[in-house]
Amino acid sequence: MTYQQLKLSTPKPVLSWASHDLGSQELQMAKNVAALPFVFKHVALMPDVHLGKGALVGSVIATKDAIIPAAVGVDIGCGMCAVKTPFVAAQLEGNLKQIRRDIEAAIPVGFNSNKTVDKSVNNWQGWREFNDLHPGVQDVSDKAMKQMGSLGGGNHFIEVCLDTEENVWLMLHSGSRNIGNRLAQCHISTAKKLLQLSDTRLNDPDLAYFVANTPEFEAYWRDLQWAQHYARYNRDVMMARLKRIVEKYLSGGTPMKPSIEVNCHHNYAEREVHFGESVYVTRKGAVRAQQDDYGIIPGSMGAKSFIVKGKGNLESYCSCSHGAGRLMSRNKAKKQFSIDDLVKQTQGVECRKDRGVLDEIPGAYKPIDEVMAQQSDLVEVVAALKQVVCVKG
Repeated sequence: MTYQQLKLSTPKPVLSWASHDLGSQELQMAKNVAALPFVFKHVALMPDVHLGKGALVGSVIATKDAIIPAAVGVDIGCGMCAVKTPFVAAQLEGNLKQIRRDIEAAIPVGFNSNKTVDKSVNNWQGWREFNDLHPGVQDVSDKAMKQMGSLGGGNHFIEVCLDTEENVWLMLHSGSRNIGNRLAQCHISTAKKLLQLSDTRLNDPDLAYFVANTPEFEAYWRDLQWAQHYARYNRDVMMARLKRIVEKYLSGGTPMKPSIEVNCHHNYAEREVHFGESVYVTRKGAVRAQQDDYGIIPGSMGAKSFIVKGKGNLESYCSCSHGAGRLMSRNKAKKQFSIDDLVKQTQGVECRKDRGVLDEIPGAYKPIDEVMAQQSDLVEVVAALKQVVCVKG
């Protein structure tokens, strides 16, 4: 599959790797972004694109001298972490239920935090810069420390998976927790206030932006980078716990050496060079896929996930999709599916099968194989994974 240019009358073109037609709201959202004066070259939409806030989830927006806080979103640095272990499927037999229970005991989910702070968390270098962050988060330093090493809710998850050769993989999906959300909300609020004070008219106030070399831009960029580092380290802390749990059952506690380790964001912004120019690249539900970059594209619980390598496709700003993408809202999924449906669709997976996770049922997501077929020019598949244990946030 290669991209198609959407038939939109916008100052900058919109290139889409999606096979499905976009709805009127989605098209309007794409037009709103492509009409911004500082958008560079074109907007790229990934195969899993769907409605977001301000900008579409599954969009890659390169900008010159400006950044849109709401396009990055409130779960700054949300992303994936995966390791390929030396263990094989046969070693898991009889251990799945206990592994799941140990994960649930060791890693807080939902709104829960750690009761104590790990030494590895205490030693994180980022705490030195906490006092420099936005004044609106200075009251949550203790919470930020206790939440590091916690999963969060929604579509965040921890999984034990098998690839097609029966190798065991460990995988998780999480972001910057409450502190990232709070930072994002503070800066989005500032951007909207600045918009009201200016003569600028936007089709959507959620596209309020900061201009480079202003104090507001510099403050947001500093806090954004901090939250992205927090999110990455948060995944590292959880992965270290997950490794220890699996080692307890599969190697008698002997530390293992992973052969592949991946830790990648899919809600973030970075400064990159594209088409010979330095630009700010916002990936809102998209993974960086430069030549030989490892990336992770998860399906829903009960479906396949993929470890991929980037092909460095220039038109996509070296990006790929971040998952299957939702087919329906959480509320619609709860109305349309039953617990029996959930049990059937997660057959063979050691996981919760109750109303609390019904909105995450595989049927609420686009088929992952279709999404992968649309991006053969963006990535190559390194491994196809099927989960055998899934702990949801």
